[in-house]
Amino acid sequence: MTTDRARALDLDAYFARIGWTGERRPTVEVLRSVHRAHALGIPFENLDPVLGRAPSLALADLEAKLVRSERGGYCYEQNTLLSTALTALGFRITLLCARVLLGAAPGDVRPRTHMLMRAEVPGDPTPYLADVGFGADTSLLEPIPLVADVELHDVPRRHRLVHASHDGPLELWKLQARGVGGEWEDQYAFTLEPYQAPDYEVINWHIATNPRSPFQHQLYVQRTTPDAHLALMGRRLVETAADGTRKERELAGGDEVLRVLAADFGIRLPEGTRLPE
Repeated sequence: MTTDRARALDLDAYFARIGWTGERRPTVEVLRSVHRAHALGIPFENLDPVLGRAPSLALADLEAKLVRSERGGYCYEQNTLLSTALTALGFRITLLCARVLLGAAPGDVRPRTHMLMRAEVPGDPTPYLADVGFGADTSLLEPIPLVADVELHDVPRRHRLVHASHDGPLELWKLQARGVGGEWEDQYAFTLEPYQAPDYEVINWHIATNPRSPFQHQLYVQRTTPDAHLALMGRRLVETAADGTRKERELAGGDEVLRVLAADFGIRLPEGTRLPE
């Protein structure tokens, strides 16, 4: 990522959007606190693909949508924005791509479609995995050290990274989240092969426009608060408390979805927007 691109982001507006007011230096504490503030401050959503368009990954468009408007985005948007901000703060960022394992049936081989990043802190020998775009109640709230078998308690969640065997020449990592019952659940698998912006342009277009992509046909909206996690999948609204208890209800239709998006997720669409039924 070029320094010109990093300088193009309005950091004042970005930090105001996520409610972060710390000292702008590339330290572990800044990495941790910015990551958490972003994860809590900007909702995950795929409204653009559902409405028939591929989201733009141009920085100016991301700033207009995620920073200056009451909108969110999915992994390519969220992590492009975070990686740009972290680069501007002086962190060294390497963009990566993961194969999602969560929800996959045994034997399923999914394509690598999830964007994440490796973050290096000046003077710290340990790199970190950062990711604010997974869009699940098991997603990372804070960056996790890129060290195998070390548990991260990113309150109220718990994560760890483990090595996995495979046929490729590069070491394979898996991110796991700890379930309510104490079991470790695979989230995604990745190597440290660097990816570039044009790679995500292709993947983004596929995810947003391929008729077989679930992101084109069903609404996925997520918002994490300090006390709970809200998820809207299609018309089903799920609230998961920190202790794992869940409340679910089915929304009546598109008009109620729009009201819930505004009231519960902080997402407001242009006047006259109608969601597919």
